[in-house]
Amino acid sequence: MESKTPSPAADPSRQLLRHTLATLAYRGGKTLRGAPETFAGFSTGEKGRTPAQILAHMGDLFDWALSIARGKQEWHDSTPLSWSQEVKRFFKTLQAFDDYLASSLPLGAPVEQLFQGPVADALTHTGQLPCCGV
Repeated sequence: MESKTPSPAADPSRQLLRHTLATLAYRGGKTLRGAPETFAGFSTGEKGRTPAQILAHMGDLFDWALSIARGKQEWHDSTPLSWSQEVKRFFKTLQAFDDYLASSLPLGAPVEQLFQGPVADALTHTGQLPCCGV
């Protein structure tokens, strides 16, 4: 009996990365849901980023992850949008990256590289948001 090679979308490592993205969406959603516009500019007075800057960076991370997955790595530093636009962008970029991983399109980098770079960075920043949560 011949063994069939699973489609790229069914690859266990790709599925684990997708599960990690779902975790990011869940954790981010818990923090972002219902947060007022004023949350965007919260500052401890230290040199850290505001929630709006963190969220803009996370959107940049997922845009970067998608570019790596497509084999054409690009990085952009975005200026934060309004809070509601930044929240939408976070979920939109996360979804676009997940959609690519769910497809049978080839990856331009190993799953481990995608995890160790943009996804691990996003996990760190997701953990920074609840410190200021509502």
